[in-house]
Amino acid sequence: MASKMTDYIQDILFQNKDEKHQKFEAKLIPNVAAENIIGVKTPILRKLSKELYKNTDIEDFLCDLPHRYLEEYTLHGAIISLCKDYGKTVDYVDKLLPFIDNWATCDMLSPKIFSKNKEALLTDIKRWLSSDRTYTVRFGIEMLMSHYLDGDFKPFYLKLVSVLRSEEYYVNMMIAWFFATALAKQWDSTVIYIKDKKLDIWVHNKTIQKAVESNRITDEQKEYLKSLKIRS
Repeated sequence: MASKMTDYIQDILFQNKDEKHQKFEAKLIPNVAAENIIGVKTPILRKLSKELYKNTDIEDFLCDLPHRYLEEYTLHGAIISLCKDYGKTVDYVDKLLPFIDNWATCDMLSPKIFSKNKEALLTDIKRWLSSDRTYTVRFGIEMLMSHYLDGDFKPFYLKLVSVLRSEEYYVNMMIAWFFATALAKQWDSTVIYIKDKKLDIWVHNKTIQKAVESNRITDEQKEYLKSLKIRS
């Protein structure tokens, strides 16, 4: 039986239902049943998350898993992304991740407090990367990409992702996204992984494709990457 807070949130979500947006999201996220998508636009969910974060009963909703609707999961992720205590945030994330079943919900989960706890976060990222759950691994890769490819970069972080092997499309796409981003931010350390063909063939070629489509690397770099494509 759903909590009163969950019922309250569902009522608000349905009040903001947009049928056109629901159809758009159903096509964009095919692995979520259309009847489980209400059709609430992201700006509304973000605004709602800020209001609900302050509600003293929000814990009831956060503990009421699994949810029924896509927007409940998105809202859940947005709310815990506002949490200001690192340990509590990780606990919330760990409880939510097993229930995430799509890329959109996964990619919306981005706790702000993580940027202020890099040492502890790296330990948790390694744990997420070792999971057998598709979106837990995807989340771990995304957190590494978001927080460790700039000033805190170390070549070792590339290796953490390069050794991953998966049959899951949404994991492999994130690996490619990670390396394409790394090429834009840390070219010298990253291009070695492409030159020496250290990635799965599909990921290797997808990384090159995504990097070539980017405006963050030079035309000369793009031409070099094209020459490294593995042709079947």
